[in-house]
Amino acid sequence: MPIEDEKLYIEKSKTDLQCFEPLYTYYYPQILKFVYKRVESLDDSREITAIVFTKGLSNIKKYKDQGFPFSSWLYRIAINEVNQFYRNSKKMRAISIDEKGIKAIATETDTDKKEMLSNLKIALKYLSEEELQIIELRYFEERPFAEVSQILGITENNAKVKTYRIIDKLKEAYAKIA
Repeated sequence: MPIEDEKLYIEKSKTDLQCFEPLYTYYYPQILKFVYKRVESLDDSREITAIVFTKGLSNIKKYKDQGFPFSSWLYRIAINEVNQFYRNSKKMRAISIDEKGIKAIATETDTDKKEMLSNLKIALKYLSEEELQIIELRYFEERPFAEVSQILGITENNAKVKTYRIIDKLKEAYAKIA
């Protein structure tokens, strides 16, 4: 969706909630995929995604454009809802690992990709929830630092610093595993 259209729909939605429909139609598949990678149950993912859009619609009047895509705001709501889901359900958090993300982390940690795959799930257990979110957003969702910072409510510089500290932490975890 072109940014001009997105901004127009957002502004119109603040006074006419029917105008939110194109935003919902455009972003629903992205948010559902994002949630599904973290929950791994399609029914739970659909329920969480419905909550995300319900909250987005009910709070659209509070939305302020800060130079980031509207999706960043929706992703932030989605992260909060996924976290709430795990707090309420006591289920183990799912971590979706894909080929591109593994390759990117292997490059950053100077680790062989084959070795990385076998040890990554173990190494990720050394990370906190916030650290996992940063790794997921940066390497598995391929978000730029500016967007990671917006989604997590931190500065861009802080997102960079935290990411590279997490990479160092993963290197230490690999050393313990090996």
